[in-house]
Amino acid sequence: MDINQTIANYSKQPITHQLLKSWLKDYKRPNDKINALKLAGVLASVKKGFYIAGPKSYSGRPENALLANHLLGPSYVSMDTALSFHGVIPERVYAITSMTTKASREFDTPIGLFTYVHLPLPYYAFGINIVKLTNEQSAMIAGPEKALCDKIISTSGLIIRSASNAGSYLLDDLRMDEDALKMFNTQMMDEWLPDAPKRESLKMVIKMIKGL
Repeated sequence: MDINQTIANYSKQPITHQLLKSWLKDYKRPNDKINALKLAGVLASVKKGFYIAGPKSYSGRPENALLANHLLGPSYVSMDTALSFHGVIPERVYAITSMTTKASREFDTPIGLFTYVHLPLPYYAFGINIVKLTNEQSAMIAGPEKALCDKIISTSGLIIRSASNAGSYLLDDLRMDEDALKMFNTQMMDEWLPDAPKRESLKMVIKMIKGL
């Protein structure tokens, strides 16, 4: 097996340590070979036990949303990252924020900051879509409705007491696109409320969106 070519063939996917060792099963000291591949630029380490193809062996690399799904699972991309992805907020977001059922944590990696925020079940499982990023890559990303709800739930100290407060937060603070908000599926958001944290704040947000 030509390990360099094998890694190049996986340039659009994350590579685990276990997968690497399966490719290097004929080596007596596979970890030494992995270190050599890293030094040669054929392989790049994202975090312990998690790699992508290095600059010497790829024509592209996995999208950050796909990497985020694999760095910590279960998880899906959400909050500002998903809102920006869907074009609902004007800012381009560079840090990748995801939701997880595990404890909140973050990974500051050579390719960017990946933040994970805890959510409880069953609310966690609502509003997640599998989104095709390229012909070869797909990732789990919150729909815009869920990304907004996650943002409100996970923002410490944020309490929305009225539809007017909701309008100020969404349109002024987040600078959300009003036409995009009018397209939100508020019926679906209503269905999440019984299991959602901060449901009173979410009720005001839904009320505000319905009034647009």
